[in-house]
Amino acid sequence: MARLSMEHRNVARVSRVIFMCGPAGAGKSTIARGLESDGMIRLSIDEAAWRLGCRTMPLEAGTQLAIEAALQTRLLELVRSGSDVVLDFSFWSLKMREEYRRLVKPLGVRPETIYVQTPREIALNRVRSRTTSHADDFKLSEDLATQYFDAFEPPTAEEGPLEVVVSPVDFR
Repeated sequence: MARLSMEHRNVARVSRVIFMCGPAGAGKSTIARGLESDGMIRLSIDEAAWRLGCRTMPLEAGTQLAIEAALQTRLLELVRSGSDVVLDFSFWSLKMREEYRRLVKPLGVRPETIYVQTPREIALNRVRSRTTSHADDFKLSEDLATQYFDAFEPPTAEEGPLEVVVSPVDFR
């Protein structure tokens, strides 16, 4: 029987971190909940805002910053403990994705991105049908939902591991 060297015995498993990426109404939370049921820990800006009593978007700047800081701290705690984490955020900009990559890089993590590619009208129709009954169901004005969709910066393979999921029309 081969003996493992000290170097191999002490190597800790690196956590898996997934960025859910897509505009409002794409279906990110549906996929993230599936990953959560498979054992990943799901962190959600929307759930954190809901717990604070927020029921409208966009969040006030101070509230947004406080939520993000708390979620970043929790993310680092989870990764240090060896947990796998799915970040159920929009990751709407390259800048945001880069910030989170820099955050976990010192811990040896190379995040994966799941981009939920959804046609504009389908995403906007899903947002229109929201009822504000739970944290994944924030109602957005037509103008804001359109602005979010139009400002979204799709991820590219150059950013790192990328899986593109084409959102089904009728999953809601």
